[in-house]
Amino acid sequence: MRCPFCGALESRVIDSRGLEDEVRRRRVCSICGSRFTTSERVQNYALFIVKKDGRREAYDRAKLAAGIHKACEKRPLPTGSVEKLITGIEEHIHELGRAEIPSTIIGDLVMEGLEKLDHIAYIRFASVYREFADIGALKDALESLATAQNALQLPRTGSKGVPR
Repeated sequence: MRCPFCGALESRVIDSRGLEDEVRRRRVCSICGSRFTTSERVQNYALFIVKKDGRREAYDRAKLAAGIHKACEKRPLPTGSVEKLITGIEEHIHELGRAEIPSTIIGDLVMEGLEKLDHIAYIRFASVYREFADIGALKDALESLATAQNALQLPRTGSKGVPR
């Protein structure tokens, strides 16, 4: 592993920690003595995404992350929630055990995750993914989201705990 400080190729591992789907290794450079951390992710197998027009392209985590981060831009989300969503989507994709996955499956998984995470990010992503043709389609999506949210809310109670 190349030292990020002096560029030397010799380093030794002083600590390893396995996280959910990666291994973090604490290293020390044999030349300059600097310490740095590396991260290793298991590469399961080659996965291809089948686009709507039939093209196939290799799965790219960075591309998925960029789309989700764009939808979540400037939203007050808990630290790590977007990475957790991306990891969850990847795990679901790998559990399918297929070499080719339609892009619509990934888009639907992102939509499900964003709907639970942040409604504004959900609408932002949906406006691009669903390719809303006009304001009416966007309005329908907003009304559907509002209806679902209202169905999940508990009845409001008064000061004595009695429903109003």
